[in-house]
Amino acid sequence: VVPEGRISRQDTGIWDDVQRDAWRPIVDFAHARGAAIGIQLAHAGAKASTRPAFGPDAGSGSLPIADGGWQTVSAAAGSVMGLADARALSVDEARDVVDAFIAAAVRADEAGFDVVEVHAAHGYLLHQFLSPLWNTRDDELGGDLAGRATLLLEVVRGIRAALPAMPILVRLSATDWTDGGLTEDDAATVSAWAQDAGADLVDASSGGLVRAAIPVGPGYQAHLAQRIAADDVPASAVGIIETGEQAQAIVDSGVDAVRVGRAALRDPHLPIRWARELGIEVDWVPPQYERAY
Repeated sequence: VVPEGRISRQDTGIWDDVQRDAWRPIVDFAHARGAAIGIQLAHAGAKASTRPAFGPDAGSGSLPIADGGWQTVSAAAGSVMGLADARALSVDEARDVVDAFIAAAVRADEAGFDVVEVHAAHGYLLHQFLSPLWNTRDDELGGDLAGRATLLLEVVRGIRAALPAMPILVRLSATDWTDGGLTEDDAATVSAWAQDAGADLVDASSGGLVRAAIPVGPGYQAHLAQRIAADDVPASAVGIIETGEQAQAIVDSGVDAVRVGRAALRDPHLPIRWARELGIEVDWVPPQYERAY
């Protein structure tokens, strides 16, 4: 949502109208093929200004300012995950970030996107404000859970006020997997607050702020979405969901949706295949794939 919010210099953005206009043909391309398309809005905070993960300049760790990096910002001063030290945002600067999220959402709407997602997970800025492991502030943006959630809720509330009809998703790290960090119950509480602020669904991911022993395995985060959904907040599950049967079982457990990343990267026709395996009729298959269906 701002240049200094990029994880690396390779990141795309939507912090100005030139970028908004560049997204339009991409959105039109998706719509022309019958797809809905969303955009994830993020600010990496203390995890910004890193070397890109792939490409000719690939590497790990922070990109020095002398090499094109920049001073990172966060809820508190210090280093996240061994990266370069961030400086703490003032209250006014934090509110500028809220305005940047809202402005980015408005541009996304103008570009034709069908949904926006507010990224408050994986150790990025809004997660840095939410977690007691990192947010040590003693002002209105720190302290108890309500104070630490202030920035996220102002973002959601502001987007909803600007875009009454736009579906808003929120991605949360629903646990830090560490004693003294965010808990499942904290995430459920914040999710209910986000729903009251105007969010339509919470995507329950986890971790990313501190190194932790995470029990990674098939569907390992589904219980986090189940906890949120138990409080009547629409929730989606994500995390090593590899088969249609597994996805169906998660939805049958009370979760509203599943989200698939890596499996879909391996097989871009995954939704059609899963529908076939589950005996579900789909209303359209690309003509060149009808024989396979």
